[in-house]
Amino acid sequence: MSNRSKGREVFIVDGARTPFIKAAGKPGPFPAADLALGAARPLMLRQPFEAASFDEVILGCVMPGPDEANIARLVALRLGCGKDVPAWTVQRNCASGMQALDCAYSNIATGRSNLVLAGGVESMSHAPVLFSLAMVNWLASWGKAKSVGQKFGALKQLSPAYFKPIIGLIRGLTDPIVGLNMGQTAEILAHRFGISRATMDAYAVDSHLRLAKAMSDGHLKEIEPLYDSRGNVYQSDDGVRADSTVEKLAKLKPVFDRDFGRVTAGNSAQVTDGAAMLILASEEAVKQYQLPVMGRIVDSEWAGLEPSQMGLGPAHAMAPIMSRNHWQISDIDYWEINEAFATQVLACVEAWKDNDYCRNELGLECAIGEIDRDRLNVDGGGVSLGHPVGASGARIVLHLLHVLERTNSKRGIASLCIGGGQGGAMAVERA
Repeated sequence: MSNRSKGREVFIVDGARTPFIKAAGKPGPFPAADLALGAARPLMLRQPFEAASFDEVILGCVMPGPDEANIARLVALRLGCGKDVPAWTVQRNCASGMQALDCAYSNIATGRSNLVLAGGVESMSHAPVLFSLAMVNWLASWGKAKSVGQKFGALKQLSPAYFKPIIGLIRGLTDPIVGLNMGQTAEILAHRFGISRATMDAYAVDSHLRLAKAMSDGHLKEIEPLYDSRGNVYQSDDGVRADSTVEKLAKLKPVFDRDFGRVTAGNSAQVTDGAAMLILASEEAVKQYQLPVMGRIVDSEWAGLEPSQMGLGPAHAMAPIMSRNHWQISDIDYWEINEAFATQVLACVEAWKDNDYCRNELGLECAIGEIDRDRLNVDGGGVSLGHPVGASGARIVLHLLHVLERTNSKRGIASLCIGGGQGGAMAVERA
């Protein structure tokens, strides 16, 4: 199904993101709203217009905190947009940040808005820890107990088992329809396409080395430093392992299928906190404020597929964009496919090379072809820098535009797989 917007051209004029901070087993230094503001404030400081000039603010977030209901509105008010600028939050699992961009794209293209702040954020380390239903029911009975006898009776019903917490992050990364967590769906793809453990690990190492080189070469100009309340500064993605080797990764045990699995913590995306914010504008707004233009959004697509095969979502979402625009692989200069798992990206590449898959699953006459690894995730991805689920969709679009700029290239496609069996993709061009 196409969610393509028709009408006016839509430009991306600027963007910024925070460093991606790897979760360390406890809540990190920044809740989600602070991360979003950490990206938005320096972005706004270099604009020739005030925050109140936005027509709307749209933010993708999967797990906002208890004090962050409609986190987009919270961020908009704290940013200084004022009470008159509406703000709303979207949630499409791993593609929430891209969904925010797509909503802004649609509203500008159809004339509803001219200037929009959109992006995504996630503080995965702050994911909630919940009581079980049994414990909630016990608390309800305790609250109703008035006399000493009633309270004593309620206490007798309290079981130690009720105190076992429910980890929100684990539940959130599990598909309730098929009963599989995201790592298990990655294992399915590894077996389906014959992707070996060694191949996954080699891809993961390459992701780390690419990110390390991008950092040393100064290619991550979109990052704005963060400062916590104690004066500590966070200037770069801290999940990178420049000394990563296949031999080191081979020592890790499978996580999701301990007996026969191939997916490990080393060849999977890291649990991470971060935010990415972009400014989208119509031609009218670009001229009004004399804004520089990074590029324009050409097309977007959302696709559904079998939930147990969710990692193939990019193959399904990118294919209609290619067909609609009559593009061949050679027409795309660079690709960003979010690295939820090394095997998931590799499976998408394999699917596009396979005649049977393209005919039977994508409805095409033949295979699309092979994406050149030298043009795919050239500066690393989720395996090395992390995947804060609400933010990644916005990050990959922003970074793709930077890649096109520094290589003096024209066109790119960014895409993600989405838990629950979906895929999202967005095509951009330098203006």
